Amino acid sequence: MRSSRRDADVPALVEAARGGSARAVARLVSMVEDGHPGLREVAAGLAPHTGRAYVVGLTGSPGVGKSTSTNALVSALRRRERRVGVLAVDPSSPFSGGALLGDRIRMEEHATDPGVFIRSIASRGQLGGLSFGTPQAIRVLDGAGCDVILVETVGVGQAEIEIASLADTTIVLLAPGMGDGIQAAKAGILEIADVYVVNKADRDGADTTVRDLQGMLGLAGRYGVDPDDRWRPPIVKTIASRGEGADDVLAAIDAHREWLEKTGGLRDRRRARAAREVEAIAIAELRARIGGLHGGSTPDSLADQVLDGELDPYSAADRLLRESARETH
Repeated sequence: MRSSRRDADVPALVEAARGGSARAVARLVSMVEDGHPGLREVAAGLAPHTGRAYVVGLTGSPGVGKSTSTNALVSALRRRERRVGVLAVDPSSPFSGGALLGDRIRMEEHATDPGVFIRSIASRGQLGGLSFGTPQAIRVLDGAGCDVILVETVGVGQAEIEIASLADTTIVLLAPGMGDGIQAAKAGILEIADVYVVNKADRDGADTTVRDLQGMLGLAGRYGVDPDDRWRPPIVKTIASRGEGADDVLAAIDAHREWLEKTGGLRDRRRARAAREVEAIAIAELRARIGGLHGGSTPDSLADQVLDGELDPYSAADRLLRESARETH
């Protein structure tokens, strides 16, 4: 019933969040997750203060050490005195719809750091390894003054390419001995990774994993656009459990950001991200309007007409849209 709370003082929450209040940021993110009716006011209040944070996505198969790597990156960023936001998208409880893992236990060393905000978001069955509210949650952390936002996905394998549409830089983590090189090729990860991280590099097979990646990247480089205009993803070896290699990963992120800014790719990525966000909100609003139609056609009644051959699907959709627009006005 949390979504029924309409008494939020949005301007005060936005102002407190911008002033560094972790409680205010948490409340705003909760409003995003709950679909709170004050979300429009939240978005309007934050809009003038967004566009500054750099978004880094971390993805990879389960067991490669995403949470440990995220923790190591947070430590490295804090040494640079950057304000860091972490959104960890977790599998959902089938009963409550909430995140199963909660705020990451591995990141407890940062729990009392006022320069770090960590939040787990339930995927709630959303495909692509992300939550429907993730883009809006990113805007909250951006507007609250985070310099870097790390988005860690649930780790469900081939469906995780969605993170590439959300991040400025996408990191794909692999580990030796897990067949990740083959999986990367199968999942199309070669097309989405901006930086490869081979974690657990102290294990046997780490160098083999690096060589496999280098071979696949070399093969991919023979095709498509001019290599001079392409970003060639670097491969970084880390041992995240000991914090080793985190600074090298940040250096790779910095290099990618510099390349994006030089080529205009950063604005292109963010424009595409904003367009998808606008489209998603519009579609959700349209679904809500269609679901609230009274009288006339309904999706079920139109479906019956399509099944009976009385109407084709396109005409049915046109009728539904017309009646939705008529009720709106």
